[in-house]
Amino acid sequence: MTPKRLWLIGCGNMGGAMLRQWIASGAVAADQVDVVNRSDRDLPAGVRQARSLPDGPLPDLVMLAVKPQQLDDIAAQWGARLDGVPILLSILAGVEEAALARRFSAGAIVRAMPNLPVGIGKGVVALHTDNADEATRAGVAALMAPLGLVEWVDAALFDTVTALAGSGPGFVYRFIDALAAAGAALGLPADQAARLALATVEGAGLLAAGADAPPATLADRVASPGGSTREGLNVLDKDKALFRLISETLAASTRRNAEMAAAAR
Repeated sequence: MTPKRLWLIGCGNMGGAMLRQWIASGAVAADQVDVVNRSDRDLPAGVRQARSLPDGPLPDLVMLAVKPQQLDDIAAQWGARLDGVPILLSILAGVEEAALARRFSAGAIVRAMPNLPVGIGKGVVALHTDNADEATRAGVAALMAPLGLVEWVDAALFDTVTALAGSGPGFVYRFIDALAAAGAALGLPADQAARLALATVEGAGLLAAGADAPPATLADRVASPGGSTREGLNVLDKDKALFRLISETLAASTRRNAEMAAAAR
């Protein structure tokens, strides 16, 4: 069954985006959610928030949505209270399942790595678990479905998926800024260049998502031989310049995820 009664420990930008989309989609009822935060946040009406966990029975699922550096403090404060929770879901970047299992006793522990577009139902959620049964896996996947694309990944690849999908929106935003800045540098008004860049990336992404061909083929369809698009692609393709830049970007992010995992062990 899909978890319906939720406790969220921490509810910042990512946790809040997930929560708002769950409630907007009808996957979760606001009055079935309790949030523990160090200070109140602007959350959907009906969601209870406090400085401590509520009394009474445990919920179906507890989600850890704090900063990874807060893990030990949360475990010291709430570990005993959460003993026996059916599902512990963690969105803490770089914190491995074994590290969570050493600090919390749960029926199942599931790692999740969402990205920020989950707030509009267009995100990515990578999942991994070593100890959940099929019913639990199905329930967690169903809970994540309203957030966007849901993919189960191997533990050994979780840091890489985190770099690609979890951090990916940040890299795309940098690209949009660069596209706009380059247009402005060639004479376009900065505000107009920004609008054009954003709309171009939005439209291209939607088209690619629904296309019958991979992005590489779509790029070739846009680029007529000897035309202006081809000339621009030649710059990106020369010595695999764009590929090398993105590879270095993901590698740096992946290394940092591994460093955080080592620190949390």
